[in-house]
Amino acid sequence: MSDIKLFHFGNKRIKELPGQAAQVEKSLQELFESNLEALLGIRFLASEHATGKAHGGRIDTLGLDEDNCPAIIEYKRAINENVINQGLFYLDWLLDHRKEFQWLVMEKLGAEVAKQVDWSTPRLLCIAGDFSRYDEHAVKQIARNIELIRYRRFDENLLMLQLVHAAKQTRVSPVVAPSDQRLTSSTATGDGDADPYVSQRISYRISQADEKLRDLFEAVRQFLVGLGDDVQVKELKNYIAFKRLKNFVCLEMYPQLKVVTAYLKIDPKTIELEEGFSRDVTSIGHFGTGNLELSLRNMDDFTKAQPLFCKSYENS
Repeated sequence: MSDIKLFHFGNKRIKELPGQAAQVEKSLQELFESNLEALLGIRFLASEHATGKAHGGRIDTLGLDEDNCPAIIEYKRAINENVINQGLFYLDWLLDHRKEFQWLVMEKLGAEVAKQVDWSTPRLLCIAGDFSRYDEHAVKQIARNIELIRYRRFDENLLMLQLVHAAKQTRVSPVVAPSDQRLTSSTATGDGDADPYVSQRISYRISQADEKLRDLFEAVRQFLVGLGDDVQVKELKNYIAFKRLKNFVCLEMYPQLKVVTAYLKIDPKTIELEEGFSRDVTSIGHFGTGNLELSLRNMDDFTKAQPLFCKSYENS
């Protein structure tokens, strides 16, 4: 990782801090598991989860992300360890054992959260001190939701995370005519593949909007995608999430109200709220993540929102 360097400066002198990433120690795994929400936006469920006699394996870390999607985290402990293939093996196991996972969610996070588990985009996160160019090429050829995250430790109290690879778009459905849409009331559960139409709900709303509102929505989407090469787009049942390591904007549309709604990871107390445009939804139930709600009805609102979008992106 010669492309990442960290320096300490004081008294007009600069000293380079040596980074370490020889292997993922057990203590580092424990550090991640104790701080999953802060580091990755994932709620911790289990460590070294046994997959039973038939599979004979142990999933390093199991969690549920901020979009209620299952997440498997695997740590590369040795240079020659094929953590990607291992993670894919466990991902297939997870899809075959959905009820077991939901029971675990119910035990750890409660029955209401267990009902909301979204199987449309389960995630595999591979964490390592480094990845080879073959690793990066391989995940680009695999049509699965795989993220490669590189770590490096500096001194005793500094940890760096770098997103090396993530799918740019995850299950984004095309906008089609209303007569061609098929809607479902819930995500798939039990055995079999996830419901292929679950992500079309937000696309259906877009198709129902007038041209002006669709243009506004598309302008916002393109702006958010253009904030950086590391932006991922994840389409879910009720909203589209824009994320880096964690969500920074969740986008919804309500054609009847003629409004595009965005939820941002910004403390509402740090900005001046404007009636009809921004509000604090910390104590108000809503889809998506983030406590600052923006209501965009025209391009002027979009222009006002852009600095806030940038701030949320930088915070993530």
